[in-house]
Amino acid sequence: MSPLLEKINGPADLDALSVGELAQLAEEMREFITHSVSQTGGHLASNLGVVEMTIALHRAFDFTKDRLLWDVGHQCYAHKVLTGRRDDFNKLRQEDGLSGFPCPAESEYDLFSVGHAGTSISTALGMALGAQHRKTDEKIVALVGDASIVNGLSFEALNNLCLAKRQLLIVLNDNSMAIDVTQGAMAKFLSKVRLSHTYEDFRKTTNRILEHLPLVGKRMEEAVENFKRTLRMANTPSRLFESMNIPYFGPVDGHDIGSMIELFEALSHLDTPAILHVYTRKGKGYDPADDNPCKYHSTGPFEVNGVSEKATAAKRSFTSAFGDAITAVGETDERVVAITAAMPDGTGLGKFREKFPDRYYDVGIAESVAIDMAAGLAKQGLRPVVCIYSTFLQRGIDQIFQEISLQNLPVTFCIDRAGAVGNDGPTHHGFYDLGYLRMLPNLTVAAPADEYELKAALELATRGDKPFAIRYPKDAVPAIPENNIPVQPGKSVRLRSGNSEFAVITVGPILKEAMAAAEELEKDGIAVTVVNARFVKPLDEDIIELFRQGKTVLLAEDNSTACGFGSAVIEHALQIAEQSQDEMLRNSIGKAVLLGAPDAFIPAAARAKQLGWMRVGAEQIAETVKTLKFGAQKADKSLKA
Repeated sequence: MSPLLEKINGPADLDALSVGELAQLAEEMREFITHSVSQTGGHLASNLGVVEMTIALHRAFDFTKDRLLWDVGHQCYAHKVLTGRRDDFNKLRQEDGLSGFPCPAESEYDLFSVGHAGTSISTALGMALGAQHRKTDEKIVALVGDASIVNGLSFEALNNLCLAKRQLLIVLNDNSMAIDVTQGAMAKFLSKVRLSHTYEDFRKTTNRILEHLPLVGKRMEEAVENFKRTLRMANTPSRLFESMNIPYFGPVDGHDIGSMIELFEALSHLDTPAILHVYTRKGKGYDPADDNPCKYHSTGPFEVNGVSEKATAAKRSFTSAFGDAITAVGETDERVVAITAAMPDGTGLGKFREKFPDRYYDVGIAESVAIDMAAGLAKQGLRPVVCIYSTFLQRGIDQIFQEISLQNLPVTFCIDRAGAVGNDGPTHHGFYDLGYLRMLPNLTVAAPADEYELKAALELATRGDKPFAIRYPKDAVPAIPENNIPVQPGKSVRLRSGNSEFAVITVGPILKEAMAAAEELEKDGIAVTVVNARFVKPLDEDIIELFRQGKTVLLAEDNSTACGFGSAVIEHALQIAEQSQDEMLRNSIGKAVLLGAPDAFIPAAARAKQLGWMRVGAEQIAETVKTLKFGAQKADKSLKA
């Protein structure tokens, strides 16, 4: 281990180091983080950019009593190293290991589990108001990125900062990057300011701030006013923030560790909310990440060889399949436009963006804007495709209801990272989209099991004139040769049938698991009907026939069982049973088994392991069938045999 890093077991150990030693520690930490991520995968570029700033924060503040709030949270690795979790990095983002995001269960230094952007200023404001009520004097710091500052929630919080009559420091980490290049007018303004400043400008600005904000002596209120006067004619974002009556300081160099410590110490004495604008370089210290921060925003394991790298080979993913599908659809239908919220690569839109730049829009971290903009495009006769991760689409539920479903507009939602997401864990799982989408009138909801169905669903959606949602996981595309039956709206397909007392009905890629389970059960002489529902809404009436036949039905999905596909089938079957007074149907409904995510937050692990916990892996489906047929003890013996 590096000589200085091995001495750091907690933030208090930083006090013994000189500024020069802290700069050396920063380089050791970068090497440690790069090596760790190369072994486990994780968020690399964003973490390399905030090392000095994180060290300075922990040197200037005492976060055992002061409060540090992270925005998004994927830039917290240096913070974790400094707060006693260095030795856990060998299991970063692994089962029973270290979370890739702040996690209160891990440490008192983590206040919230943070996976979404735009939350830190609001929660910091709430904590500041709480301190006002309790009359306590802890310092509160919110670290927010330039991509998150433009989020609607951030602006709403800035608009309400005047409620706090005490210290609250907002550190604006400006690296001109979100996951991709930051979008929008605010981003362009910040970028213009960045390009107009030199290192000498940063140094002068830092000196001016420190001159006007002495730790002792001059009244702080007078010092702030004097500093503001020196900036009013300058071309800086002070014009924006000062117009909201928020004291603004900067921009300063976020990699000058000595100056950062002095600035944090000086600004900690303010008795009003303030913004410190800090420039950093995403990917600093590892050349491939510095040169290509988009690629190294989040990676799998990779090989480190000097300044070169070799990415681990990956199978074809649903994301890649979607990228090819939307490009193909765009070639045949010029009405198709694509919209994303700061996730062009993560949602597979790179090829479409390159081929149709005039039909591609990235609105930044502003999911609600993406959805409402799509409504406007659809109203003008276009066929917008909104591409957002399931966990982030949750932020636009109201817009999906009000502007899309209620208006019955032909907007297609392509929902990546649906279901279990593996090592990103609870903040990023996509377990709830089926619940809130299937309750909305006019909306068709499809869950393709493979690439063939994904392409067919997208073609159906963009040719139609109603809202349409297509959800798929962060996973490799399975090969299911039997599934090449033409896709018809609202129609399921039986891939295995016959004289069977059991039926497994699946939606999405869980079909592959059900087919594997059926093959295994067949070896034990147990026949199983396997049905690929394809659509969550509308439901195929033929599915209800399986209940009428008296079969024991297992409903398997990569979603929460609460309000999901299985519960939709049960609800529909109960309505039909009530109308028809069908006793066989009622009895069969009573035997049905729901398989999917439980009413709990599923921790980070390999996706295959998470599917097992949800009882939708092939082994677990087979085990459930055997238990139903033989009882628990006999099934257990059969499995062991």
